[in-house]
Amino acid sequence: MDKVLERIRVANLSELPKNLGKTVKIGPYDIALFHLADGKIRAIENRCPHRGGVLAEGMISGEYVFCPMHDWKINVSDGNVQAPDTGCVKTFEVEVDQDEVFIVLNP
Repeated sequence: MDKVLERIRVANLSELPKNLGKTVKIGPYDIALFHLADGKIRAIENRCPHRGGVLAEGMISGEYVFCPMHDWKINVSDGNVQAPDTGCVKTFEVEVDQDEVFIVLNP
């Protein structure tokens, strides 16, 4: 049996300022949503693997967010923490349809 993907509308693209994070809660998930300077939208787990810092409050630079607690650098595309630190966060698929932003959950 195929798994059914769940597509959830979370924002209007026109309301997401570039290089700032937004916290989105979907069921058990706490997600950091980012509108990058290049126009891409990324969504990752909203807690740093180090000490649980809220990543939506971090500074964005290119494809990275810096944890506001201890400045860990996390790639918002693949969720990997930059060396020498180690760890990763879950990433979420994002779809943009006209002005609507959706997160796709894979159960």
